[in-house]
Amino acid sequence: MEFRDIRYEVRDGVARLTLNKPDRLNALSWGTWAEIESATEAANSDDAVKAVVITGEGRGFSAGTDLTGQGNEADWPQRPYTGRPGKYRSRYLGTATVYNCVKPTIAAVNGVAVGAGFSLAMACDIRVASEAARFSAIFVKRAIVADTGCTWFLPRIVGMERALEMMYTGRMVGAEEALRIGLVSEVVPADELESRAMALATEIARGPSLAVELNKRLAHEGLNRGLEEQIELEQFLQGITHASEDAAEGRNSFLEKREPVFKGR
Repeated sequence: MEFRDIRYEVRDGVARLTLNKPDRLNALSWGTWAEIESATEAANSDDAVKAVVITGEGRGFSAGTDLTGQGNEADWPQRPYTGRPGKYRSRYLGTATVYNCVKPTIAAVNGVAVGAGFSLAMACDIRVASEAARFSAIFVKRAIVADTGCTWFLPRIVGMERALEMMYTGRMVGAEEALRIGLVSEVVPADELESRAMALATEIARGPSLAVELNKRLAHEGLNRGLEEQIELEQFLQGITHASEDAAEGRNSFLEKREPVFKGR
């Protein structure tokens, strides 16, 4: 699959999606979003992919919407949705595509992540930040309402009060503050970011992918479901995982006192 604004590669069970417009701090055009959606759907449909890492080339994760480089619509890459669903699907739903990715997702935030780029980082399951990372719901600085899901993601990640303060002011939040308020899970030196994100993704990729993916589904859907219903669905899906080869391997490795070797089936 050929891309212009991103790089996409799969190795050792991990799909790496790199925003690749460093001269514009990886600003996001509609064409870029189309490629992000296509790469995400490619990861969804590839059984070899067990985890996804999203990062940016150069010194920034993403400076948000590309206000200068949209180009002609006829030249934009095709999105992966066809027919009526594709015709009526909002272009702003790229972050929803990432959030709904079946596979675990990790944002390796190497620098500034603002506006729509901030939303993209928040759409991932886990955020690992470089010490150089900075975050901002910068929309208010342009006198516009936040978009690409920022008002949905941010309160769920840091709580309503902090989310509103960030959206009211548009101020920059540094890596250490982001760690303190729960916006990221860890902060590492800039030269260790890639290795740390890939190590985490590889650890996840080596796990029992059926159970991992169902855990993600349960956690996401549980935000809008009652406790009793959630427990019953957990029980139902646990029955599915109990019948898997990986569950048998998990039991056998425990009895044999060795590390399990999972195969994702």
